[in-house]
Amino acid sequence: MAQLVTRIDDSLLGAVDALVDREIVSSRSDAVRRALEAYVDRVKRDLIGEALVVGYSRIPPDDDLWSDRDTARMITEEPW
Repeated sequence: MAQLVTRIDDSLLGAVDALVDREIVSSRSDAVRRALEAYVDRVKRDLIGEALVVGYSRIPPDDDLWSDRDTARMITEEPW
């Protein structure tokens, strides 16, 4: 496992230490690891969203693919 060294301001360190004190995270490293995982996941999701927008802009969905009539018929045919 790799190790990162970084500098943060005192107020952020205090906030992280408060999370540790309240046992929300197990350590400073755990807090940083969770934050980085969340950030990387958020960026990945944003990039996927952007790619979807580009794709739909290039080839818009066919609104006539499912008409309201067809959708209503499928719902009434469901055995629920």
